[in-house]
Amino acid sequence: MTESESTQTAPTSYDVVVLGAGPVGENVADRTRAAGLTTAVVESELVGGECSYWACMPSKALLRPVIARADARRVPGLRQSVQGPLDAPAVLAHRDYETSDWNDDGQVRWLEGVGADLYRGHGRITGPRTVTVTGSDGSRRVLTARHAVAVCTGSRAQLPDLPGLSEVRPWTSREATSAKTVPGRLVVVGGGVVATEMATAWQALGSRVTLLVRGSSLLSRMEPFAGELVAEALTEAGADIRTGTSVKSVTRENGTVTVVTDTGDRIEADEILFATGRAPRTDDIGLDTIGLEPGAWLTVDDSLRVTGHDWLYAVGDVNHRALLTHQGKYQARIAGAAIATRAAGESVQTESWGAHAATADHAAVPQVVFTDPEAAAVGLSLAEAEQAGHRVRAVDVDLSSVAGAGLYADGYKGRARMIVDVEDEILRGVTFVGPGVGELIHSATVAVTAQVPVSRLWHAVPSYPTISEVWLRLLEAYRDN
Repeated sequence: MTESESTQTAPTSYDVVVLGAGPVGENVADRTRAAGLTTAVVESELVGGECSYWACMPSKALLRPVIARADARRVPGLRQSVQGPLDAPAVLAHRDYETSDWNDDGQVRWLEGVGADLYRGHGRITGPRTVTVTGSDGSRRVLTARHAVAVCTGSRAQLPDLPGLSEVRPWTSREATSAKTVPGRLVVVGGGVVATEMATAWQALGSRVTLLVRGSSLLSRMEPFAGELVAEALTEAGADIRTGTSVKSVTRENGTVTVVTDTGDRIEADEILFATGRAPRTDDIGLDTIGLEPGAWLTVDDSLRVTGHDWLYAVGDVNHRALLTHQGKYQARIAGAAIATRAAGESVQTESWGAHAATADHAAVPQVVFTDPEAAAVGLSLAEAEQAGHRVRAVDVDLSSVAGAGLYADGYKGRARMIVDVEDEILRGVTFVGPGVGELIHSATVAVTAQVPVSRLWHAVPSYPTISEVWLRLLEAYRDN
C-alpha cells in the first residue's frame, strides 16, 4: 500500500502498531505479519533507519577500502602496488551507493512486500494501545492496536553540555558517516566504537585526526588489550591520541574549530566529531500519556515487554540492553514471536534460551569493531565474568603463533582470549583482536551461546592453515596451564 492510499483507505485498527521503521521495526513487522497479524508501521524519517543511512552501512562502506588496503600492504608481492593514497571521491561515492543516496524506495518496497502498512509522519502514543500519527502536512491519523504497540524508535547521538556548542555545528555519527568531503583536520571526542572507527576511516582518507579520550584507554568495554592494539595502530597511521583529556570549550570562527581541553591544550581543526554516547529517542512519543518518563530508556522483560504495560513492547536501542543493530534485530524476532503467541492466547516460553526470551542480551552479545586491527568479542570479558561471580580462567594466545595468521599477513599482530568457567568448563566469553578476526567471532558466538563444553570443543577441528586454528591453540593453552 502506498503512502497516499494508506492516508485515505487504511483501517485505523490493527493487531500491532510499530513505532519506527529501522531494522528493528522492520523485523518486528516481518514476524507479526508472518503470524497473520495485521501490522502498521510508523516512520518519521527514512524506512531502514539509522543503520541503513547513518551508521552500519555507510560507516563500513568507508572502512572497507581502508582495511583492504592495510591488509594488502602486509602481503609480499602486493604491498608495493598499494602504497598510494585512497581515492577519497570513489570511496565516498561507493558509500553513497550503499546508502541508496539516502533514498528509501527499496526499503519501502520490502515493507510493502511483507504486507505491513506504512504511515509517514511523527507517531505519538496517545493512550493505551493508541498511536496518533501527524503527517508533514499537519494531517492526523489515529491508529489503535488490538494486541501490541512496539516502540522501535532507536537512539540518537548525545552531545555534551558545552556552552555555544550548537553554533559550532559539530559532527555526530550522522555527519561523520555522510560527509561529502574529507576535512583536512578532524578532532574526534570519545574512545568507543564510533570514535575509533571514524578515526580509522577519516585518517586513512586524508584527515589529520586528533582523538581526545576522557578515560585512560580506547574501547574500554572490551578486554584491555583490544584498545591497546587499536591505539597502537592508529598512532602508527598518524593519529594523535590523547587520553585522560576532556573538552572544556569549543568555538568556530571563519570555519575553523578551536578546542580547548581541561589540560590547557588548544587544538584547531576543520571539523569536530562528538562520539560520546547515545540517548533514547523517546522524548516525544507520548510516554507521559501512559505514566512513563519522556526521554527515558524503557525497562523490559526478556520478551521485550515494558514493565507494567502488558500491551507495550520496547525493542532495540530504546531498552538499553545492547545498542547494536544485530542485537536489536534479534530482539525483534523474539518480540514478534512473543506478540504473536500471546495474541493467539498461548503461553510464551520465557525461560533462558526459550523461544520468547532474549537471553543472548545477557550472556552472548557479539560485536565487531571494524578498525585496523579489527576487534571482535562475544559474551563476558574477564572483569565482567569476575564481577558476575563466575569462577573463571582467562586463556590468552598470541595470534601470530597460528600458521594461518602468518599467511594472512607479514608481521601479523593479534591476540585471542577465552574466558573459561572452571566449574562448568564452558566458555563465558571470547575476544579476538587482529586483521580479519571479524569473521572468526561467529564460531565463538555459537560456542558461548550453546554452552559447548571444553571437552567437546576438542572435537571441533579447525582447518589448516587458517586463523581459526587459534581455537586449537586456546584449548592447548587451557590444558597446559
